[in-house]
Amino acid sequence: MRLRRLVLAALLVVSASPCFAETSKPIPVNNPPAQPNAFIDLLALMSGHCKTFRVAGRTLPCKTVAYAHGDTGRVNFAVAVDDPSDDSHVVSFSGENGKRADDNSYELPIDRVLLNSKDRPKVDGLPVPAEQTSTGICRQTGNFAARKVNDVTCSATDSQGRKYELLFVSDGTPVSVRRIRQSSPSIQDPFK
Repeated sequence: MRLRRLVLAALLVVSASPCFAETSKPIPVNNPPAQPNAFIDLLALMSGHCKTFRVAGRTLPCKTVAYAHGDTGRVNFAVAVDDPSDDSHVVSFSGENGKRADDNSYELPIDRVLLNSKDRPKVDGLPVPAEQTSTGICRQTGNFAARKVNDVTCSATDSQGRKYELLFVSDGTPVSVRRIRQSSPSIQDPFK
């Protein structure tokens, strides 16, 4: 049970998304119904830089991008915002039913964007992200099994018309992949 709480805490910190550190007024959220809690079974941390990272018209700096796969099949591409005043500032592109066209490409349809910051309500001491119903797609080139990802691009628009964009480019450092526990695969793979 303690391991599950630690894994859940790590997931919330990594995949939660912020409500923006700028001094402008917060973006109103349109939260979908609460989903049952899921546990992360695979976490991949990528090293590189964001060539483009825009959230609702604001350009933000990023620290890193992580891929988090939940045991229910939900996937998050979480972007840690480089915000010295808020170490909980994270924006995540979230969806289900990702597909591989080949061994080096993956597409994830986005149905929500998660926004997290230190100002969000907390559960067990960790901020809970605001969920914005959204439509879009993330594309990743590279292969986690080979520990090499070239880039991740995401584009989504929320129900209020706000746009979220990411172009993350790897610096060539091998991806750090951690399998936290075994679960059934959720990727639709035409080669199996």
